[in-house]
Amino acid sequence: MIITFYGTRGSTPVCESGFQEFGGNTTCVAVSGGEKGESILVFDAGTGIRSLGKKLISKKFSPGNKIYLTFSHFHWDHIQGFPFFAPAYDTSKEIEFFIIGHDALDLHDFKEVLARQMESTYFPINIDDMGANFTFTVNKGNKVTFDGGQITVNKHTHPGGAYGYRLEADKKVLVYCTDIEHGESLDQKVIEFCKNADLLIHDAQYTPEELLNRRGWGHSSWEQAIEVAKRANIKQLYLTHHDPDHDDEFLLKMEQDCQKVFPNCFLAREGQVVTV
Repeated sequence: MIITFYGTRGSTPVCESGFQEFGGNTTCVAVSGGEKGESILVFDAGTGIRSLGKKLISKKFSPGNKIYLTFSHFHWDHIQGFPFFAPAYDTSKEIEFFIIGHDALDLHDFKEVLARQMESTYFPINIDDMGANFTFTVNKGNKVTFDGGQITVNKHTHPGGAYGYRLEADKKVLVYCTDIEHGESLDQKVIEFCKNADLLIHDAQYTPEELLNRRGWGHSSWEQAIEVAKRANIKQLYLTHHDPDHDDEFLLKMEQDCQKVFPNCFLAREGQVVTV
């Protein structure tokens, strides 16, 4: 299982100097590898998906292999890169959009949430004119078989709701858990959901001090993320959804503070590749 971070920033992209080591693009994580090899699973379509698209545009997919794109939720920083995803304009590419969850959008609304940001007022190309072969799938359960593995979802607290994803494939476990607010105490369902994962990607937008003034904003502190990792027996922890006001110097210091508490913890960097 090969995990690549294409977007690690939360809320809004940033491009100033001093923000480049950890990256300025909003959320996008790609997973590849495994027994079938050629398909790729993409979590979220923030502005980071543009770089992923440039990498994939020349890739030849064998019959039966495709790009799978799913979403933790549909806030703008998780969908705004999709109109700039080059494979979506390639008639040879197959892209399956899917969501899982008992209260997931219905099929029509799922497509519409992506299509609305591409209406003529906002963008010159309609979603139906992009060119690739699109399919949209909604599963109202909480578990599906996926490309030789299994995906389970868990709804957690975030304004408007958001889902964490647990991918089990090739005897490895990846949990993707961003845009989550634990509240006054840690969400025990999230801890159970993350149990014994080889790698946990967890929201850590705030410091513990910042979190005190940001209750209800829908995010976690690095301290909470580490506590989840400890209680869930996580092997590796990658913190993401970096605040747009946190520059490289700030995040480097945060990473050092985190590693004092949980040594196998890292702040995700744009372009970083992790093999599990």
